[in-house]
Amino acid sequence: MADDRLSKAFALIDAENAADTASIVVDGMARPYAVFYGERMTAWLSRLVPDAADALAIAVRAQHIRRFDIPRASHPDGKPGYFAWRNALKDHHAELTAGIMTRVGYDAATIERTRAVIRKERLKRDSDAQALEDCACLTFLENEFVAFADKHSDDKIVDIVAKTWAKMSEAGHAAAVGLLPGLPERLGALVVKAVTPPA
Repeated sequence: MADDRLSKAFALIDAENAADTASIVVDGMARPYAVFYGERMTAWLSRLVPDAADALAIAVRAQHIRRFDIPRASHPDGKPGYFAWRNALKDHHAELTAGIMTRVGYDAATIERTRAVIRKERLKRDSDAQALEDCACLTFLENEFVAFADKHSDDKIVDIVAKTWAKMSEAGHAAAVGLLPGLPERLGALVVKAVTPPA
């Protein structure tokens, strides 16, 4: 029963994300980026927490569900606007996901647990929220980091990587180190610089 509900929830999350107009080419075929992102999040979770409960599995798959509904430009520039935007997104993702979970038959406690994980309410103290954060950081490093780095200075890259690293667990760090050989030489060196403590 639980497995059937989980597969149905994943399918509904992917269907919502299929409306994303941003795309990525995978194996010669263009796919909605939001669907691809959700799949990569799930793939990382399967490595980090292979026995994840449904609440965590759904939270990870739906972390950015319909993120395109609330563009950054919908909130003011600057840090206050940025944080307001991020909080609006968390609420949006949590509510959409709760609706899907209700449709496929999850109980209220499981739905509330998923909401809390999506919102990362107790990051560093909640192992599920931390697992979601690790998956998000690894998905960024694996799929978005190179394109991000092309647009920013070395100092900015080092700063972002250091902040990303600080959010991750030891298990996340170990997985991230495994990505280093696949990075361009310049970026690999900047990552090492970002995560190496000062002498």
